[in-house]
Amino acid sequence: MTNAISPDTAGRTAEHEVQPRQLRKVVLAGCVGIFVELYDNGIFAFMATALAIVFFDVSKSSDALMLVFAGYAISFFVRPLGAVVCGILGDRIGRQKMLVFVIMLISVATAGIGILPTYAAIGVAAPALLILLRILQGFSVGGEAAGAMTFLAEHSPEGKRGLITSYAQIASFLALLTGTLVAFAMSPWLNEAAINGGGPASWAWRVPFLVAIPMGIIGWYIRRAISDTPNFEKLKAEGGLSRNPLKEAFATPEHRKAMLLALFIPLMNGSGYYVLFSYMPTFLKGDNIGFSTGTALLVTAASLVAICVAIPFMGALSDRVGRKKVIAGAAIAMAIGAIPCYALIATGNFVLAVLGACIMAVIFAGHTAVIHILIVELFPTRVRYSAYGLGYNISSAVFGGTAPLLMTWLIPQFGIYVPAVYAVVTAVGTLIAVSTITDRAHVPLRDTL
Repeated sequence: MTNAISPDTAGRTAEHEVQPRQLRKVVLAGCVGIFVELYDNGIFAFMATALAIVFFDVSKSSDALMLVFAGYAISFFVRPLGAVVCGILGDRIGRQKMLVFVIMLISVATAGIGILPTYAAIGVAAPALLILLRILQGFSVGGEAAGAMTFLAEHSPEGKRGLITSYAQIASFLALLTGTLVAFAMSPWLNEAAINGGGPASWAWRVPFLVAIPMGIIGWYIRRAISDTPNFEKLKAEGGLSRNPLKEAFATPEHRKAMLLALFIPLMNGSGYYVLFSYMPTFLKGDNIGFSTGTALLVTAASLVAICVAIPFMGALSDRVGRKKVIAGAAIAMAIGAIPCYALIATGNFVLAVLGACIMAVIFAGHTAVIHILIVELFPTRVRYSAYGLGYNISSAVFGGTAPLLMTWLIPQFGIYVPAVYAVVTAVGTLIAVSTITDRAHVPLRDTL
């Protein structure tokens, strides 16, 4: 239950107090959806080798893998559409309703992959349906991040927005960790001999996708019981909701600048989330490193544990010193540390690979723990879901979703340090963009300009 305090100046809304029990429910609702969305989204990358075997009739395994990652990339270009549709509806009818919708959509799409017939059974229709379901996943994820982070931020008490929203990022990396461990447990059955050999191994690859069914039901049950945010309800009661939030998001110079910042500040996310974690198992299994599937997944799992531990400290730090300083510090550290860390990974030594991956994970925590709340604070309640979702998801599509495909293509031509160079370039881009913002960590969220 919330107790609204009277508005302050210039369209700002003073922070509200949330009862601890209600806040726990809110955090659970936000985090469970993020967990389900990111597990469903990430398991596609972790199962890339199996999907290449099952759905693509290509003689060279590297070409089949390229096609899987092309499907992975295509889904990211649907994210902005999902962000626009869900964002407009979220700003007009409420955050909670859209969060219930997106969790059901991705659960159905992911489970659908788990029951798809193979290429051997239905030919080219199999990869076509796989890409279609992947596109539905992308649409759903496009509406999830902005919705969940907006939902958590607008419920958060004064001085804790960074910490509260960082919990959702822990959930996202726990989802990746869960996907990694599931893929590790399944690794003996994720090779061509096992999949084509008949028996249980021929359908074992389906299990990680079918897990989406119970997870989706749990997420739907939790989210449907939570009320909408105080900021949205207050604006609705006052008749202040925007009739066309996307148009309004481009209507003023301040909003247009904020949209550009939402596009470029997350640059580092492309090298962090999608290269360091989603692509890392595939990278480690390549000819240059030569780890087994199980060993590659263990390295990734170790780095995921490291980032989960670091994230809440970074979120809380941003509440104290500001978002700008934390993200800028992480960007500088990544620009300096990416190549040495990849040098450790490239030794092919398991212990050194874990060390390099964990150092990069802790550095990246300073970005991922703070990026979402920083973007939330760029926009007022009237357009927050729409504007945040569009800017962030375009960035994810261009610089994140294409990253595994780009790495798969460039590494054979330019060597294994391509991901490290990509990390440096995107970190510098984030540093330049974040240096231009006005930090709003210590002022209330605005409902209007």
